[in-house]
Amino acid sequence: MSDDWKRDEKEPGSSWSRQEEDTWREASAWDGEKNQSGSSDSTWEEQPSNDTTYSWVNPKLREKNEQKEYNDNEAKYTSYQFSQPQEEPQIKPVKKSRGLLKKFGLCAALAVVFGVISGLIILGITSLGREKEDTQPARIQETVPATEPVQSQSSSQENAASGSTVADVAANSMPCVVAISNVGIQEIQNFFGGTQEYQSESSGSGIIVGQNETELLVATNNHVVAGADTITVSFIDESSAEAQIKGTDANNDLAVVAVSLSDLSGDTLSAIKVATLGNSDNLVVGEQVVAIGNALGYGQSVTSGYVSALNREVTVDNVTAELIQTDAAINPGNSGGALLNMQGELIGINAVKFASNEVEGMGYAIPVSTAEPILDDLMSRETRQKVDEKDAAYLGITCTNVTAQTQQMYDLPAGVFVDSVNEGGAAQNAGIIKGDIITKFDGTTITSYDELVNTLQYYAAGEEVDIVVMRAESGEYKEIELKLTLDARPADMD
Repeated sequence: MSDDWKRDEKEPGSSWSRQEEDTWREASAWDGEKNQSGSSDSTWEEQPSNDTTYSWVNPKLREKNEQKEYNDNEAKYTSYQFSQPQEEPQIKPVKKSRGLLKKFGLCAALAVVFGVISGLIILGITSLGREKEDTQPARIQETVPATEPVQSQSSSQENAASGSTVADVAANSMPCVVAISNVGIQEIQNFFGGTQEYQSESSGSGIIVGQNETELLVATNNHVVAGADTITVSFIDESSAEAQIKGTDANNDLAVVAVSLSDLSGDTLSAIKVATLGNSDNLVVGEQVVAIGNALGYGQSVTSGYVSALNREVTVDNVTAELIQTDAAINPGNSGGALLNMQGELIGINAVKFASNEVEGMGYAIPVSTAEPILDDLMSRETRQKVDEKDAAYLGITCTNVTAQTQQMYDLPAGVFVDSVNEGGAAQNAGIIKGDIITKFDGTTITSYDELVNTLQYYAAGEEVDIVVMRAESGEYKEIELKLTLDARPADMD
């Protein structure tokens, strides 16, 4: 009890009545029990129950007790309860959910499985792709189209009008130009009137114009490969390979030779290009052009000039053609090389030079618009190799050349004039008669006896070929096509 409260109380033994004293003693007994509980200045309420619960309540904080928590600077109030001792519940640690981990693990496992499967699929596709590549020839890239001139290493040279320079054209086009070496046997008349054979070698140029599944196809002049026993083609990377004649057209001085792709290395196939064909019909006089070829057999060289004239009629070795005239230097060895416009497109095949002490800068090229359909036909032919002498074919005729002079005097077509026909021979059986002029043999144009003999070297006895002759009927020559089965060469001719 507080001192103030005690001062107001009456001491026992004073003028108290018996009733007051009893009352005081009961109050004192209660106060002692209260002090033992350790609290004061609060109301006490009794609940009529054996399991009595006691609550200390501050009426002024009733509303605040409902909020449970306050700011850190304020007191926290909770209700204290006294009741029968109860075992404090054990708080079990909450296990963190492993659902996310399980999902992550599942995703990782699926990713690994997917990766393995994808790797196997890609490996299989790659293997199939390689197998497919093995069955297909490597495709050789073409020169850059005209709309995209090649950038040269020298940036100081620019041509605002055409968008490319001579250096650009050379860098782009030299990979499609090759050098051709021709080794053959030449017969030369000796001092005593007889003939003697000598091995001869000549050089020229060619242009890569296409490829098929097994061959690289090179266009050149007919006179570059005529009479060749062996033909060797050299490429921009200085590698070389043997070539076979695929087809020739002597009337237009064109030929196609084939190089087996299996004879070329991967480095060579990557270094070379197929020429892009232009349109020579669009040329104009004064247009700048570039000539590339194997001049004098020294290797590739580049010259430049202008279109001097168009459709110039030129006759060489009984062959007359309308050609592009240019002042770009075309020297021996340039035959079969490329004449290009400033977009790097092939517009002509160099063929002829006017050689004279009084003349300079007059070279000629076959227009590509004239050459293209002929080359397409030659490229589609079967590539042949020379047959063994024991299998050599025989026609059974004697013949002579129709010279240019004879053509003019008698108005004869170019070809081989048949002087006589062996009885029972291949020619007679096919219907050839004396006086016919052979102009084509199995699609190959024939203009001389030597060309006919060289062509026969690639055919074996027993083969059937188409042969075209010009026959005089009613004062004019008419074209006749015949089927001919080749004979074997007689034993007495060996």
